[in-house]
Formats: sequence, structure tokens, C-alpha cells
Amino acid sequence: MQRARQHSGFFRLIYNTTPLGINKLYYGDNLEVLRKYIKDETVDLCYIDPPFNSKRNYNQIYNNIGKEDRAEAQAFVDTWTWDDSAINGLDEIINNEQNRFSVHTINLINGLEKVLGKSSLLAYLVHIILRVTEIQRILKTTGSFYLHCDPTASHYLKLVCDSIFCPSGGDFKNEIIWHYSGWNAILNDSFNKRHDSIFFYTKSGKSIFNGFAEKWKSEEEYVKLRKQKVLIESNGKKYVMSDAGGGNRVKRYLNEAMEYGKPISNVWVLDKINNSSKERLGYPTQKPEALLERIIEASTNKGDLVLDAYCGCGTTVAVAEKLKRKWIGIDITYQSISLILYRLEKSYGKKIKDSIELSGVPEDIESAVALANKKEDKVRKEFEKWAVLSYSNNRAMINEKKGGDGGIDGIALIQDRDKDEQIIEMKRIVFSVKSDKTLTPAYLDQLKGKMIEKDVVMGIFICLYEPTSGMVKMAKEMGTYKNKLFNLEYPKLQIVSIKDYFDKGLRLNIPVMEVVKKAEYKGKEDAGQGKLFKTTEELF
Repeated sequence: MQRARQHSGFFRLIYNTTPLGINKLYYGDNLEVLRKYIKDETVDLCYIDPPFNSKRNYNQIYNNIGKEDRAEAQAFVDTWTWDDSAINGLDEIINNEQNRFSVHTINLINGLEKVLGKSSLLAYLVHIILRVTEIQRILKTTGSFYLHCDPTASHYLKLVCDSIFCPSGGDFKNEIIWHYSGWNAILNDSFNKRHDSIFFYTKSGKSIFNGFAEKWKSEEEYVKLRKQKVLIESNGKKYVMSDAGGGNRVKRYLNEAMEYGKPISNVWVLDKINNSSKERLGYPTQKPEALLERIIEASTNKGDLVLDAYCGCGTTVAVAEKLKRKWIGIDITYQSISLILYRLEKSYGKKIKDSIELSGVPEDIESAVALANKKEDKVRKEFEKWAVLSYSNNRAMINEKKGGDGGIDGIALIQDRDKDEQIIEMKRIVFSVKSDKTLTPAYLDQLKGKMIEKDVVMGIFICLYEPTSGMVKMAKEMGTYKNKLFNLEYPKLQIVSIKDYFDKGLRLNIPVMEVVKKAEYKGKEDAGQGKLFKTTEELF
């Protein structure tokens, strides 16, 4: 999509060409990052798409019917609970010891507590208030804020944003309706749900806004919309008479209309990411690049700074990079950080990492121990994710099963020939990660139990602390795995310590496949390729 500036009642299309400087990718809690590392009035645009459990029954959410399983309350799993974090957040807002919150916000949360009680919905709203307050602080006077949500909690979020932006001179500009297509099933109790809402706020009346236009498909489309006959001047120029307001009519030349494009409304008809989308990365809430292109081009200029505090699979930063904007991304899961790095590297090559400042990722044993010892439910598996993805050079897939994972934290895929060497089959390499100070052979026994399954050819045990001599001996006794396709041989069971990861730069040196795109694994037999897995769940 191209950006347009207003010109003589129409919109002129222009392009951006300025190169970027150093961009920043933070791994951690966005509230901590915003408060510690992002200075006042330094960001031109902030877009956020915070998670919410919209698949639950609305009545359950509003009335707090049913109790969430805390064991499943991970950041990647779209769930909210009334826990210590919510209690502390509510106290911080109400007491306002740092003078961060407006009287309007404090009064609002007090009222919402009376209506909603100490519920998962109130926990979500407390979480949002804390972070949007910081976003309002870091925005420049000319800055803009876009909050992406669905109708489940949009009315509450609108009140929250009003209380933060409007009392300090900000303004609510639009509710953008993102309309997308889908399967038109006949529902028994409601209409089909086919839109998300995006609330657009500015910090002041001096905000950046570039008139936005898209090309007309043809002159016929333009004329049909105007519902007027095409007239021709003596010089051959075609035009239609258009209503200019106040009973006045003016000429609209077709050649100018084609050049300037058509201004878009606040209803955006754009396709969602589906199984056939070229952009698809397998991330459950991935948004299309076309959506972020409109937002970024409308509210920033080339070289401006864009921030996404819930950057997920990195659509915002990928689009900002493409449109020559500087960017900051923040996410609490290493799975997202890994996916963003993979996405950027695939588009721009390995050198792109030289233009990214990566913060919060373990850089030594001490920081790895700190990550492993985090107590919060929402980050309880982050050490395992970081270990698997970092050691595999982002080529492995994380086990996202809820509850017990059977001791398997990730898998990688490698191609090999079958026993008759006639067809190529997909084989699995399984990962198990432990951060215990005291390690026992029982951990390897659990991994070995998985390795007897069909299609599993190797096991990799990653440990925070040094393994025992008995464990090393047990691994050697497993022998080797011989890959017929690549004519390579590897220890069947490998033990990797985090110390070796840092001190020796030890990484997975096996020609495994990239398993980021879940769409690659189809449920069918493929002649010459052997069995392809039906779903990612089958891999575990």
C-alpha cells in the first residue's frame, strides 16, 4: 500500500526510501520495559493487539463463571486470572503513589470493580490500564495510538482509553472496523462475527495524519460510485459532475481521480491470515501486513519510530522495516522473539540482525539461571522455550500442549530414507530441558521412553547445570543414529549443558528442517515423500 498526501481535494500517492538505523527487540514484561527503557515523548506511533480470551462464553467472562486453571495460564495461552499480579496492579492504580494515573482512570477502575467484581475481566482491564498509561507517556505530542480488540471487551477498553488520553489533551479519532471474510455458517442464536475493532487515539491536536488513499480499480468503478454520466470537454478530458456540498456541484476529472486514488473510510475490508496465506507463520493471532501498512503509513512518516508492546509474530515490526520506519518490539515469550528474528532473517538475510538491538535474552549463565527461576505462571516455561529455540537456531518447534508435556519440550524434523531406502520420510528429534540443580538418570530414562516411538531418531537433553558422569555414560550407551539421506552419523542421545552453549558456542549442527510454518505439514501421503504429519499435535 502506498501513502498519500492531501492535494486539491484528492490524494497523491508517494513512496518512502529512507534507510533505518538500529531497531530494538525486547524480551520481557512490556510494563517493565516501558517503564525502564522507553523515555517520555520518544515514540511516534504505538499499535497494540493485547491478548484476550474471546473464545470463552461472554456470560462466563462478564460474570466470572468458572475458574481458570492456573497451570494453563501462560502468556501465549489467551487467559486471565484474578491473581497477585492483578491485586497489586489494582492497588497501584487506586493508591497512585507515583502520580501516574488520572482521577478519571482511578474513578473508572473503582466503578468497574463494583460492577465486575474481582474477576478475570477486571484483571485484564487492570493489565491494560497499567500499560496504556505508559504508552500515553512515551508518545510524542504528535504521536498516535491504535488499540486492536474484538467486541468481547471493546466497550470497556474504550472507556479505559478515554480516561487516559482525553483528560490530558488527547483525542479519540476513530473506531476502525476491520471486516474480514469467512465461512458463512448459519448460527442458531446470533449473526456471524466478521469484524475486529481498532480504536485510534492521538496524544494532542498536533498529531501526524497522512491522508490515505488506494487506487481505483478502473474508471468504471469511480463512475459507478458517483452515479453520474461521463461528460467530455472539447479537449477530450472526461469528467463527472459531483456534489461539493451546499448545493454546489463541481467537475471531477477522471484522470485526476485515477492518479490521486480514493480516500478510505473507517471500515477496512481486508482478508485474514488463513491456511493458504503466503504470510502465514502458524501464529494463532497473526494479523495481515496490509492492515498494519494502513496504520503505519497513516500515522507516521519515513524514519519515525513505531512501537508494538505485544509484538507476537512481528507483523508490526516487519511492516515498519519494509516501510523504512524505526521500530521497537516487546514480547514476554521467547517463542515470539525467535519467530520475529526468523521472519526478518528470511526477508532481509542474516545481516538484518546487525541492525537489531536484542535485550532481555540470556547472555551468560547468570541470566539463564535468572530466567529459569522466574516464579510467575505466565513465564514458567520460558527457560525451556529459550533453550530449545536458541540451541536449535530457531529451527525447532515448541511443545504447546496444556498441562503435562511428558517431559518433551520441543521437536525438530530431519529427512531420512526408509529402511529400504526407497522413499524419504520425516523423522523426529525430541528435546527435553531441565533446570534442576540436582540431575538424575531418571530424566534421561523419561527421554529414552519417548525415543522408542516410531519416527523418533534422536534425543537431546539440555540442562542448566552440569550432568552427572552416570548420565553421560548412559547417553553414550545409546549408540549412534545413521542418516541414510545425508550419509551422516550422530550420537543418538546427546546431553548439552548451558555452560557449553555459552562457553563453546555449542549449537545444533544437524540439517533439520524449518518447522515454523505449521501449514507445511499436510494430512496426506505424498509419493516419494513418505508420511507427512497431519497436525502439529501429532509431532509430539
